[in-house]
Amino acid sequence: MIEAEFIHRYGPKMAVALLLTFASGIVDIIGYIGVFHFFTAHLTGTTVKLGHSLVNHDWTDFYAAVAVVGAFVAGSILGRALIEIGSRRRIRRIASVTLTIEAVLLAALTETHLHLHYAGSPYSGLAVLSAAMGIQTATLTGIGPLTVHTTFVTGMVNKAAQLITRIGFRAHDLPRSGSRMSQVRREQRDDIQMTLFLIGVWLFYVGGAAMGTWSFNSWGLRALFIAIGLLAVGLATDQFWPLSIKEEKEQSES
Repeated sequence: MIEAEFIHRYGPKMAVALLLTFASGIVDIIGYIGVFHFFTAHLTGTTVKLGHSLVNHDWTDFYAAVAVVGAFVAGSILGRALIEIGSRRRIRRIASVTLTIEAVLLAALTETHLHLHYAGSPYSGLAVLSAAMGIQTATLTGIGPLTVHTTFVTGMVNKAAQLITRIGFRAHDLPRSGSRMSQVRREQRDDIQMTLFLIGVWLFYVGGAAMGTWSFNSWGLRALFIAIGLLAVGLATDQFWPLSIKEEKEQSES
């Protein structure tokens, strides 16, 4: 039996990436239906809405969009700074720190909403969710040769399309690969596994959005504790299979 090399080498990190993606789907949809009808895990649509609201002088949406973009960038900077510190001080489990911060932010938002109801302002809620997603984005960005984003899926879908195209052409060329046939087959197998993983990322994001919608209807913002539970799984995994080693290596080499 041929060994599934990609899955064998990166299985734990792939599993955590899928769980974090599921958590992002939950956070994203809860931020949309429960806070201010803004998505907080990715910035493309929010950036478009920022420009639209600026022209139309819709200052409520404008300030909300600024809060989302600014907090996401700040969270991402904080995450990358912590990973840089982990690289310099050889802290192999720095992902535990970033995931803990993210979990604390989500829990704080839930408690703030339950007890203070945002004091009439949704901007702080949007900022907290966006900062949490920015930190998560910085925490895990690479699995083997793949660049991975657990808070937005456009790049993942595009990469899957590229791999599918490459798989098709390689299958066409395989009978003529001669002495390289075993190597080509191995590359083909890895590309198929990576493609299936990326499709899984998209499916888990959809699943997270569905779970977030269903749970919000029952529990309100307390549904964020589902995402917090998934972060706890990632944190526990980091104790045995450090998640941000690739990120730390990239920092140390840059």
